[in-house]
Amino acid sequence: MNFHNASFKAAYGTSAQLPSSAGPEVSFAGRSNVGKSSLLNRLMFRKGLAKVSQTPGKTATINFYDVDGIDLVDLPGYGYARRSKQELKRWSELIEGYFNQERQFALVVSLIDIRHDPSALDHNMVEFLKASELPFAIALTKADKLSKQKGMSQRKHIAGLLDLPKGTSIVLTSSEKGTGADELRHLIATYVEACQEGGAQGR
Repeated sequence: MNFHNASFKAAYGTSAQLPSSAGPEVSFAGRSNVGKSSLLNRLMFRKGLAKVSQTPGKTATINFYDVDGIDLVDLPGYGYARRSKQELKRWSELIEGYFNQERQFALVVSLIDIRHDPSALDHNMVEFLKASELPFAIALTKADKLSKQKGMSQRKHIAGLLDLPKGTSIVLTSSEKGTGADELRHLIATYVEACQEGGAQGR
């Protein structure tokens, strides 16, 4: 899977607009200020492909990126309160509507800021992924903000708080330094290959 071969594909404002899966999809979910766009750019070797905003919560669409024929799906960030109830409801419908469709879920990457304990919304996302039996991994972002020793300590601490199933992959990442990017690319490629061989992980 060649991550250099990346391009923006489409953006959708409602789940009803989403086309059927054309193949395996790798989805990225996390709080609105967790650094999702920056990590996607790092993975795709592009600085500005996924738009990075100084305003948390600005992404109001589901954005699809084509990476060597595989869809990387940037879901709207959750947990940003400075929006109208109507807008928050629409964002919730977008994320829930996406996961409630019959799609080829190769992997869901749940992003969590390594510097803090998982929020209630982070817990909800992970519990949803476990209950839905969707393949998922945890990407701990902003690892460059901590020492290596503190980062490993936080990794163990967060894994315990989330009560992750045995064998769940947890990758320490830094969009700034590139930490964990190769590991995450390899993990994504492995799950995509497994999805292609074993069929869709639809719901």
